[in-house]
Parts: sequence; structure tokens; C-alpha cells
Amino acid sequence: MTYQIFRYNSGMEPVDYYHLHTFWMVAKTGTVVAAGEKLLLAQPTVSGQLRALEKSLGQKLFERSGRGLALTETGRIVFRYADEIFALGREMLDGLSGLPVDRPLRLLVGIADVLPKAVALLLLRPAMLLPEVRIVCHEGKTEHLLSELALHRLDVVLADVPLNPAIKVQAFSHLLGESGVSIVAAAAVAKAYRKDFPNSLDRAPFFLPTESTMLRRSLDQWFDAQGIRPTIKAEFDDSALMKFFGREGSALLPVPTVVEAEVCQQFSLQSVGIAHGIKERFYAISLERRLKHPAVLAIGEQARNRLRIPSS
Repeated sequence: MTYQIFRYNSGMEPVDYYHLHTFWMVAKTGTVVAAGEKLLLAQPTVSGQLRALEKSLGQKLFERSGRGLALTETGRIVFRYADEIFALGREMLDGLSGLPVDRPLRLLVGIADVLPKAVALLLLRPAMLLPEVRIVCHEGKTEHLLSELALHRLDVVLADVPLNPAIKVQAFSHLLGESGVSIVAAAAVAKAYRKDFPNSLDRAPFFLPTESTMLRRSLDQWFDAQGIRPTIKAEFDDSALMKFFGREGSALLPVPTVVEAEVCQQFSLQSVGIAHGIKERFYAISLERRLKHPAVLAIGEQARNRLRIPSS
């Protein structure tokens, strides 16, 4: 008997369940030969089923990679869904056999590399405490993470900026809240610049985010408004790396006020003052207009408790 997964009114041929399972096994093993051994099928049979599946989908699923096979962009999408389908099938059989079913709900979250790690931890902590949730974190440039979101490889992206309309991704930005910005430094540097803050910052040494970040643009505007000309010692894409440099004690650096205490404790830094007028905002970007994933809802709840929601 042939089992098929039908997609109605799409103009697409029905997908054969057995062919999908063969594809899934080839993707897991990396070669047609290894998959055939697992499935007790001859190599030509496996290859034929792959071709039939690609024909029904209208797209290539594999490309050559050395002696093995690598998934194409489409192949990775199909594999993710197939993985869910067959995991659910195993779960169903376990349940019918009276075996315990303990399959965690996954949250695939992208974290923009400019987002302070302490803020990411603050937001994700309640999701981590949910016993039924397993979190898979991916860090990278916001634009790359949004591409992964569009391909359904991520459930949500945490970022410091909302979705740019110029990026052709059908997604929605959910404002989680905002935080002030504090200036911190190692003890000796903090002591030297704390008096007469913020005027003391003129020509002071700074570690700053790169000019492409929202925080850097806000800081530059604040410096100009205060008549401050900082001496920029280094610029960083990675906020955690900037804090490691700050710990060495040669320059001041900005951190979100909401996590100032944690950052100062972790990196042996001290507060110099708050840059009044600067706000960092944090967003959850998803394909859903209304958030539904229980772990993402927990993230939103944590944000409401710890971050101020700006009035519209």
C-alpha cells in the first residue's frame, strides 16, 4: 500500500510517505548507500525514490558534497518537517504501546550578535525553566537570522531593532520593552570619571559598539548633545567581547541599565553614571502576528516584569 500526503488546491503532486521517509534517512546518514543499508533497500531503489520525491515537489533536495550528499535550501526545509513527522510517529507508537512519552517542545531562537548576552539570558531564563521546552540558540547577524526565520528554521529572533521594511520577510516585530543605558568601567577608570559626570567624559577613552548598531547611533547623538568628544579606543560587533576588554581597565563602555548589576558583578566593573536620554529597545520578531509558542509567551512575560514598556 502507498501512503501519500496530499496538498490540496496547490497544483503540487501528492507526496509519497515512503519516499519522504527514504529522503529523511538519506539526509540523516549522508549517503544513498548508508540509507539503503538502514532501510534494506537497493541503491537504485533509494535513488529512484529520491528522484520521485524531487519530481513531486518540483525542486532539488540534495547536491553533491565530496563523496556524500548535502541538503539544498529546500532540502533543509523538507528535512525539518520530515523530522517532526517521524518523531511524532514514534511518539504515537510509544503512546499506543504504553511507553512513557517525554518529547520536549523545541524553541529555535535566533539571537542578534549585537544584543547584550546578559539581556538575552534575562529574556530566555523563564523559557529555560519550562520543563517541557528545549531551547536551541543560534547567534548571528540580524539579517541572516531573519532569513532563517523566513525559511522556518527559527521560531523567533531576539534583536535590538524592529524588522526593517527593506528586508523582504513577512514577519512581525513585537516590542518586549526598553532599558536605559549606563556607563561602566573597571574600578580605577570608574573612579577617575565618576565626578562631574557626564562632563567628565569629554575626551575619555571608550570601548563602543560599531557604527552599524542602533546603540552606537544613539550614543553618538547623546555625545553630540552633551558636547562630549570621546576618545574611541576600540569598536566591537560582539557586546560580550567588549565587556571582556572593559574588564582590563583601560576604557569606559555602555551597558543596558536593566542588567548593569549582573554585568558589573560578572566582569568586575563599576558604575560611572546613566546616560539619560538613551534607550535600548528589545524585540521579538516572529512569523506570527500574535505570539503563540509557550516559551515565547514566557519571554514576553519576563520582559513585562523586568523591562519598561514605552508608552505609544
